[in-house]
Amino acid sequence: MKISALNGFKDIVPDEVVLWRKVENSARNVFARFNFSEIRTPILEKTELFARSIGEATDIVEKEMYTFVDKQITMRPEATASLLRAYIQHGLHVQKPIQRLFTIGPMFRHERPQKGRLRQFHQMDVEVLGTPNPRVDAELMAMGAMLFEELGIHVSLEINSLGCPVCRPGFRKALLAFIEDRGDNLCEDCTRRSKTNPLRVLDCKMPGCREQVEEAPSILDHLCDECAEHFTTVQNALQQLDIEFNLNKFMVRGLDYYTRTTFEFTTEDLGAQAAVCAGGRYDGLIEKLGGPKVPGIGFAIGMERLTLLLQQKEEIPESTPIDIFVAGLGEKASEFSFSLTHNLRRKSFLVAMDHEGRSLKSQMKQAHKAQARYVLIIGEDELEKGHAVLRNMENQEQQDIAFNVLIDNLKEIFHPHVATHKSTDLAA
Repeated sequence: MKISALNGFKDIVPDEVVLWRKVENSARNVFARFNFSEIRTPILEKTELFARSIGEATDIVEKEMYTFVDKQITMRPEATASLLRAYIQHGLHVQKPIQRLFTIGPMFRHERPQKGRLRQFHQMDVEVLGTPNPRVDAELMAMGAMLFEELGIHVSLEINSLGCPVCRPGFRKALLAFIEDRGDNLCEDCTRRSKTNPLRVLDCKMPGCREQVEEAPSILDHLCDECAEHFTTVQNALQQLDIEFNLNKFMVRGLDYYTRTTFEFTTEDLGAQAAVCAGGRYDGLIEKLGGPKVPGIGFAIGMERLTLLLQQKEEIPESTPIDIFVAGLGEKASEFSFSLTHNLRRKSFLVAMDHEGRSLKSQMKQAHKAQARYVLIIGEDELEKGHAVLRNMENQEQQDIAFNVLIDNLKEIFHPHVATHKSTDLAA
């Protein structure tokens, strides 16, 4: 009986890993330009962490978390809470008043698997902790836009403000009155949400509910003076950086901790409009988790959807080519090649060899498949003469190189790809 992966869980095979590494390397490169440092947190956390941060009435906490009930521990459904727990536990605010942190890793939610969304999924999560400055909000969105641009992915930026504890109650009252007049026409989830988290009704994807809330009040009309000024500055800063955006009064995010600026990068290249990046400000969350009164803002990018978009564009990078394929012909030559291959790797060359005693023709096919730049041919004749035959796979030119100067000659050919090292006995 063949055992397959669990529903909603997916292997990432070598050909796909090449694409994932491209995305991760691009992200690390962009994040470094904005002075972000990497942090890594555990997969398992206390269930209370997510109940307090995400909100007990959210779908994630109520229905989607993988929780070990007897131990009251949960596999992380998102990264922000874990990152903030680490920020508080290790006193990172004391080390540096403003922290710019990112993390990349798997998250877990027991929800219906769909295109680009799995039960084990991966996110890139970015957070700026320690400043309420609205220009930082714009800078963070600009960083996301830069990453998508460099990956060649077309996205649209949508922004909104969720206000603060001062102005949100007034909007909530107006929204509840609006929803009550239309309660009989809402789906079951929205009827339930209207009692616990009415803002989520605005975020429902059901066509009937979308139609019902089309004329819903906008929170932008209920912002207090400070929140209104903050959101205006965010918009001005985005315009200053030439970042295009749309105002979306229906975008409320599914987590309880968001305040003020909230945003999404969406794409239509996955069929229906779908978010590939989402985030916002959460100025009271760190204090709520037992930390200092420190503001924060961040976003998360779904890796599966990002790689799916690149696959649809047929921009799958080739696997990493190797520098040298060592073709040993015969038992003695193969034994010598075994030691030689190891020493070349110690000198930072990317090297492969055949261990099955295949013919030269067969090994040349292997070298071609591995995208080898050169093949080093060593047979019994070469061992007797004390040299190897180096074949350039691009132009098929060959040259004999003595074993005692082989590494020095290869360094000259591959410089600066390979670091310089002092030559040693190849057979050692």
